[in-house]
Amino acid sequence: MKRKILVVDDDEKLLEILEIYLKKDGYSVITATDGVEALRLFREHRPDLIVLDLMLPKIKGEKVCSRIRMESDVPIIMLTAKTTERDKIAGLDIGADDYVTKPFGRGELLARIRANLRRKAEPEEPAVISYGELMVDVKAREVTLGGESAELTGTEFDLLLTLIRDPGTVLSRVQLIHGVFGYGYDGLERTIDTHINNLRKKIEPDPSQPKFVKTVFGVGYKFDRHTY
Repeated sequence: MKRKILVVDDDEKLLEILEIYLKKDGYSVITATDGVEALRLFREHRPDLIVLDLMLPKIKGEKVCSRIRMESDVPIIMLTAKTTERDKIAGLDIGADDYVTKPFGRGELLARIRANLRRKAEPEEPAVISYGELMVDVKAREVTLGGESAELTGTEFDLLLTLIRDPGTVLSRVQLIHGVFGYGYDGLERTIDTHINNLRKKIEPDPSQPKFVKTVFGVGYKFDRHTY
């Protein structure tokens, strides 16, 4: 089923162009030229995402955004000529999920739409992830093993979280580096081995025979979910 997008802008020529772009990208498109029509179409069609201009007749975009946010958590991308940081913060504070300034490129808008739809589709991460006696409190960034606190460094925690978020999947050293340090990291891949060893000393009952973080020789590491 096609994802449904509501596009709201008082510039009818721009609306026509955006409708062509979005339909070519496989979306179903609904358009509105003022705030009153936008709210009516939102309630009638319940779109999967809204692209919303701020400078609208009848009801301003900011108020439209606030009213929609009271009724739904649908992703809202604000599309506007307002470019100051203060304007962006104000837009995000009233409930927008993203902010695209005019003029904008087709590719940028489509990428932001895809990203926001993807985030909406992703299940919310649990506050605590547990496997057997190992418990990871994601928000508090705390780890316990058998009820005892495991004092991990920030890097060790991020490494464990990267592995435990995708249990059973073998991750290469490069993938782990990207998950822990980001794509700008230019250090040695083998650095991960040192962090893995330190992590095992803190979370494994027997670090010489790990049951949580397993080595897959020639490939990388995985979090084993089948041993509890």
